[in-house]
Amino acid sequence: MTPSPRSPSKPVAPESVLGAAMVARRSCRFGVWAPKSRSVDVRLVHPFEKTVPLQPVGDGYFAGEVENVEPGSRYFFRLDDGKDRPDPASRLQPDGVFGPSQVVDPRFEWKDDYWCGIPLQDFAIYELHVGTFTPEGTFDAAAGKLAYLKELGITAIELMPCAAFPGSRNWGYDGVFPFAVQSHYGGPDALRRFVDAAHGKGMAVLMDVVYNHIGPRGAVLADFGPYFDSRYDTPWGRGFNFDGAGADGVRRFFLENALMWVRDYRLDGLRLDAVHMIYDADAKTFLECLGDAVRLHSRASNRLAYTIAEAMHNDPRLVRQTELGGLGLDAVWNDDFHHALHSLLTGERNGYYADHGGIAELAKAFREGFVLTGGYSRYRKRSFGRSSASLPGRKMVVYAQNHDQVGNRPGGDRFGTRLSPEAQKLATGAALLSPYLPLLFMGEEYGETAPFHFFTDHGDAELDAAVREGRRRGFTSFEWEGAFADPAALETFEACRLDWTKPEKAAHKARLSFVRELLRLRRDESALRSLDKERMKVEAIQEPPALCVVRGGQRSEVAVLLHFGDKDANFAAPLPDGNWARVLDSSEKRWGGPGELTPEVAGSSGGAPLTMRAKSLAVFRRSARQSN
Repeated sequence: MTPSPRSPSKPVAPESVLGAAMVARRSCRFGVWAPKSRSVDVRLVHPFEKTVPLQPVGDGYFAGEVENVEPGSRYFFRLDDGKDRPDPASRLQPDGVFGPSQVVDPRFEWKDDYWCGIPLQDFAIYELHVGTFTPEGTFDAAAGKLAYLKELGITAIELMPCAAFPGSRNWGYDGVFPFAVQSHYGGPDALRRFVDAAHGKGMAVLMDVVYNHIGPRGAVLADFGPYFDSRYDTPWGRGFNFDGAGADGVRRFFLENALMWVRDYRLDGLRLDAVHMIYDADAKTFLECLGDAVRLHSRASNRLAYTIAEAMHNDPRLVRQTELGGLGLDAVWNDDFHHALHSLLTGERNGYYADHGGIAELAKAFREGFVLTGGYSRYRKRSFGRSSASLPGRKMVVYAQNHDQVGNRPGGDRFGTRLSPEAQKLATGAALLSPYLPLLFMGEEYGETAPFHFFTDHGDAELDAAVREGRRRGFTSFEWEGAFADPAALETFEACRLDWTKPEKAAHKARLSFVRELLRLRRDESALRSLDKERMKVEAIQEPPALCVVRGGQRSEVAVLLHFGDKDANFAAPLPDGNWARVLDSSEKRWGGPGELTPEVAGSSGGAPLTMRAKSLAVFRRSARQSN
């Protein structure tokens, strides 16, 4: 029997989830917020055509239950103007962002029913881009590398944004359907398989989400409701209306999105992109509501889930408890740590590196977290930041490289092509042995040399030209000159894929073994596992430029010495009195180094005389019994 071309939908409760949700074997509930419209129809286009009017349920919402709909059915929403548009809360856009939305089967045979998550302080994060992590560029192919990441010592995987974007390649920050999993990566079921497999190996999975802007091509939100506020537009796209007229519906849309990731895909947390570009003057901000929502779901489901912000305003209130006047997020990315480390190793002082470059700045990053804490910023030409000294180490994520700090350079060049092998080990070791949550950028562990460019596939010549011009202006502001890869070119994207033959080559294999050992030490040494900054002493040595970081744990005391000089150097390391046994030296030949100069045991009486190789780090241990 052919379904009626236009039949009424069954009424549903106004609190129903947005989008399309199966409620029975062949019955689907559709819901949408469209306060600009007097009426909304759902128009099914596959496997048969059928138009069904949805019912108004109050506050601009329309919803209805439609019979004879199964997973795989494709549909549009039709508004007053008679035009068909994809569902703003679509779970899958199989034919791209301009095609119909697809009803997704909610059923999945999860194997992780006993998974409760990982405590935040145990996170060792690996950031990856699904499209370039493997030759295939899919979740299933990435799942094939989980055993490798587990053996490396990774405990949490952070996926760059996977929400549907135009074309087949993108960093993910141009997403236009926040609920839809990018089809080229494998879609919803492939993401579920990846998360389930990661949990099976004891690793958490985080998703990078973008709540500060919408991508420039293919977005339909403006046709449905007051999602945007021109006062809050960003350099990357239109900014959202979180505090103006109609903001309740906008907030609900994105809170539902956050909960979808942790509920339907069992993700262990969200990395919130550029929250300093989320403008919100409400007494209880969207970010505070978001933190509350994820925290409440975590408690109700007995699964740990976290919110980790990227922010560039050095404000510790983001991660303070709401009872103490904070926003209650769980952790924040600390760019200051990266900038201090990068400028010290490379000598760069342009752009935001102007505020860094000395050993004192890196010492402050180790000791407190933020380097800019209210003083004058040469880069910004004003006072900037606030002290983070009181924050525990688990509240910050640090890194020597990440997608931004590599990809926003003209050549997309990694440390693997800019620094010596010894300096690369020093850079990675500084982050991994810090009292914060460490993050590795994919390929960093073995010294990948392939670039990580910025790439897009908008399919619009005018927009492509605007993106190129925006990139050129950004590089000029940093006084970077010369050619850069065309973001729209296919070869730009293809050049970014990791070379998985490298970890099997001798030099890269030694580097990989070194990083694996650092992560093992971080996990097994109580002094390195503890993120208590109160039990840490950091001293800067000006000549040669070096840091001595002494960290205390329940059963041991560990000293991490980081030498940034260009030549082998003799100096007195300010170690507490006692005998310190060498645990590791990055210059050892087993790590591909020239051979260590540090002694097996360093005796200290007000200082320990040491010789260290140029650009090296060493770890020494003192028994807790020798402590005063």
